[in-house]
Amino acid sequence: MRKVSCRLIGAACMVVAASTPVAAETLEEVLASTYSSNPTLLARRAKLRSTDEGVPQALSNWRPTVSLTGSVGRGSYDNNTLSKYSMTRTPRTEALTISQPLFRGGRTLAATAQAENSVMSERALLASTEQTILLAAATAYLNVVRDEAVLKLSINNEQVLRKQYEATQERFKVGELTRTDVSQSEARLAKATADRVAAEGNLQSSRANYVNNVGRPPEALAAPATPPALPASLEEVTAQALAANPNVVSADFTHAAAKDNIDLIWGELLPTVSLSADITRGLQNSTMESSYTNRQVLLNLSVPLYESGSVYSRVRASKHTAGQRRIEADQARRDAIETGTKAWESLQAARAQANSYQAQIKASELALAGVREESKVGSRTILDVLNAEQELFDARVNLVKASRDVLAASYQVKSALGQMTAQGLNLPVEVYDPTKHYDDVRGQWIGNGIDKDKGYE
Repeated sequence: MRKVSCRLIGAACMVVAASTPVAAETLEEVLASTYSSNPTLLARRAKLRSTDEGVPQALSNWRPTVSLTGSVGRGSYDNNTLSKYSMTRTPRTEALTISQPLFRGGRTLAATAQAENSVMSERALLASTEQTILLAAATAYLNVVRDEAVLKLSINNEQVLRKQYEATQERFKVGELTRTDVSQSEARLAKATADRVAAEGNLQSSRANYVNNVGRPPEALAAPATPPALPASLEEVTAQALAANPNVVSADFTHAAAKDNIDLIWGELLPTVSLSADITRGLQNSTMESSYTNRQVLLNLSVPLYESGSVYSRVRASKHTAGQRRIEADQARRDAIETGTKAWESLQAARAQANSYQAQIKASELALAGVREESKVGSRTILDVLNAEQELFDARVNLVKASRDVLAASYQVKSALGQMTAQGLNLPVEVYDPTKHYDDVRGQWIGNGIDKDKGYE
């Protein structure tokens, strides 16, 4: 009895589990998961933290260097010039040296500015990577939703045409239709089967792309709504793209860093001033012990007179590089305008197509109903019915694709504006703060560890 009861309970649980619908996974949840776990995005954050270290490295040129040196040994010394004698000594020296740079030809200021601009450029590239990752995840999500809907329509269309084919065969047997009508129904059913197989293949490809971008298979995806806060005109898109597109921002900071590099190299041609102090103590143990202690403070001045022309060449090269970065920044603005314009026009075209397909579906549904009624009285052929069904099916599939294109273009517009980020989409995640690590290490004087509790690994 207990075994039977357990089986019944287990079967009941399986029935309940099978009948319980799986909670739909929203696009917002998928993007939040991708934001927190995507390896490419995590690697880019690590690269930014590495770039942050350039600032304390530049600032270290303001600070002193301290070194402690020492030596100890043992030696035997023989001398027979006047009187022959032999001596064994144990020499020992210790020295403490402190060096403080006072002026380095402006190189410390230039290196610090260059490092800070490089950090800002890398932050913009991190935002660009974040946008690319989230846009790819959103596109993969929309593709799966689209292909699932197309497959569902294809299966339904195949079932309708199969019933149509069976009904045609029955009517042919009683002499109401001809062999041609049966062949037409059979041909249309074969096409529907091919469409269904193709839809299955497309869905599997989209699911594979989804796994690659999100990191796990899709489960019960729901069609999302259009993202809010979209611009109202192309002019607004262009203005925001020029101001906030991360590729433009990164190119501007890269240009600024290249200009700082000119000053950094030029500083090698200027005098340097430093202050140094050292204490040296020596001790020799022998038959007669002797020791000494030296203390000195020096102001050091170094004036380069001629550097074989190499520094001048590097200055000229850095100027050309700065000009290259300026031109690349101009190109980045052109690219941002082009990307924003394409995304906006694609959005407008997709919206217009969706509206047209909706109207086509309404008209096709009425036409199909009319053709079926007319076919019953003999004023329409089976081919007319099949064509009307095909037109309705095509319109529904096209509407599904156009709806996906509307959403995809909407997210492309947000990406062009620099808003395809966790913060711009208001995702339910803890947004990564790039200033946290920067503030932690900027003034750090000593220590080579990284705080794994803060995600610095």
